[in-house]
Amino acid sequence: MEYFIDVAYGTLIKHKEELPGDMVNVIRMDKCTIIVMADGLGSGVKANILATLTSKIAGTMLKEGADIYETVDTIANTLPVCKVRNIAYSTFTLIKIYDNGEAYIAEYHNPPIFMMSKGEAVHIDKKHLNINERKITESNIKLQEEDILTVVSDGVIHAGLGDILNLGWQWKDVQNYLKKKSKEKLSSQSFTKDLLGVCWDLYDKKPGDDATVVTIKLRRPSYINIFIGPPKNKDEDSYAMKNFMKCTGKKIICGGTTANIAERELNRELKVNLDFLDKDIPPTAEMEGIDLITEGVLTLTKVLEKIKKYIGPFSLDYETVNFHGKDGVSTLGRVLIEECTHLNLWVGRAVNPAHQDPNFPSDFSIKLKLIDELCKVMEELGKKVTVTYL
Repeated sequence: MEYFIDVAYGTLIKHKEELPGDMVNVIRMDKCTIIVMADGLGSGVKANILATLTSKIAGTMLKEGADIYETVDTIANTLPVCKVRNIAYSTFTLIKIYDNGEAYIAEYHNPPIFMMSKGEAVHIDKKHLNINERKITESNIKLQEEDILTVVSDGVIHAGLGDILNLGWQWKDVQNYLKKKSKEKLSSQSFTKDLLGVCWDLYDKKPGDDATVVTIKLRRPSYINIFIGPPKNKDEDSYAMKNFMKCTGKKIICGGTTANIAERELNRELKVNLDFLDKDIPPTAEMEGIDLITEGVLTLTKVLEKIKKYIGPFSLDYETVNFHGKDGVSTLGRVLIEECTHLNLWVGRAVNPAHQDPNFPSDFSIKLKLIDELCKVMEELGKKVTVTYL
């Protein structure tokens, strides 16, 4: 079986620095995904450049078919060892994982990778290599469904050092925490966000080092289909709705007019939920065979705003964002963040006069702008997005 490689990552930037000294490069190919996490020496601009060079060189070479020996040799010759401190200018972790769960891992001076399976920590056997005087460890493993790999930079292991914790958050402590969280069946994005949140608290909102977390989870593909807006040609209503209902996965309708089309063409009753769970969010509705029905433009706008805040970087005015509510915005956001691996958008091109500035052509309608933005955000989250215009 071919699985979906759910990858998410995030970084806490060292206090008073503007650029991270850690860099993550994710390359999705036809049958595999390459992930590189590099940690540049020091912090700030210099570390950012070193980490960027390392992650880009490694990612590009692995994508083009180079093996670990060629890749490490190139990196070693490009970024030599610091003569003053006798340590590498950039450490790194390389992972190449195939859709069937087979994975290759190479690690160079980063904290050892964590692996969780069925709520338990898994020991990874490693082989030691010496490449161009660099000591590399490599592993070949086979992941099962819902298994989780977590890569961290040393800023995670050092969280709380000297303040809250005398010796920092030790590797074993992080492993025990991840073991507990893995039982909650979170998405990679939520798993990453949670671990970064703990580091944020341990650093008392002033990270003493760049702290990066990369979470990789093997998942079954989960298809989410969203029908937004009526087709441009009303004669296509029946054809579009019937094809939409044939789709695999969850079915969601956004927009009152679209819901009315579904009621008419499917000959099913549309029931509006009269409970206003949030006065600023329009109510949802229900219909047999449809998993969620929400209002259109306003709800989508709020969903986008909430997702952007959720995946945004930590800052001193960091606001906790969750999707635990039962309102339309929280429900749709939760589906997109937690469940979705493949997003199929069915977009009707009929123009709603209420959403259209007469001074602009139809391509600039609010609805289409929202769709473009939603696609970009979901692709940034690693989801596979397809759009069908009607």
